[in-house]
Amino acid sequence: MSDANADDSSADADSDASVDSRVAPADDLLKSAPETAYLWGHVAGGGRIKREQFTVLTSDETCANRLAAIAGGGEIDRRETERAYAHNTAVTRVKDEYRVTVEGGVVRSASAAFGLPVGDDAGGYRFDVFDARRKQLLRGLLESCGTVCFKSSSGTVGISFVHDDRALLETVDRLLDACPVDAPTGEIGETSSGGYWFGVDDDAAAGFGEWIYEGSDETNLFAPTRRRKLVRSLEEAENA
Repeated sequence: MSDANADDSSADADSDASVDSRVAPADDLLKSAPETAYLWGHVAGGGRIKREQFTVLTSDETCANRLAAIAGGGEIDRRETERAYAHNTAVTRVKDEYRVTVEGGVVRSASAAFGLPVGDDAGGYRFDVFDARRKQLLRGLLESCGTVCFKSSSGTVGISFVHDDRALLETVDRLLDACPVDAPTGEIGETSSGGYWFGVDDDAAAGFGEWIYEGSDETNLFAPTRRRKLVRSLEEAENA
């Protein structure tokens, strides 16, 4: 994505936090359900996993509350961080970051079941169990390692995925290929920060963005700031 605002803008850090996360704990974190697909999408895209602990990073406080609620509880730590844009390391942004830490044997079991990387060990990313929950899984991945913007140069919505692990992006690419909506993608390339990225084709990005949040009000499985960013981008593209 070539536009300077290809990553989340500072406005995306506005909080929609509430004491009530409006989601219930998952009955079983190892079984397929909308909430477990969403949680493990976030863990895969924005998490750090140890033997019996994972930490998920998010800039949305409500999302942090919801992830902790799904996991049945967890520690939420708020920090202010300065990060470089993935596509232009000369530009940085300061924003609140929320770290959700969950501990327990289920983390070890989930890492094995879903092929998640633990420490320095590579992951295999086995998400077949979530085939019927692909939308929620991809929503978690988009919110944790995706970027959404309005591309003023072309008047279109831009959606891309960025991560240090190429294997994860290859997995996301396969998930997109199996979507019920058209979501063709470009080749995986390297970022200036040393990671990898690919984008959804501009002609398909708006349709994919509308699909990925369709029905999210019924489950509350979304990060409010991220959804607002997409809605704004769709509106700008429509009025371009």
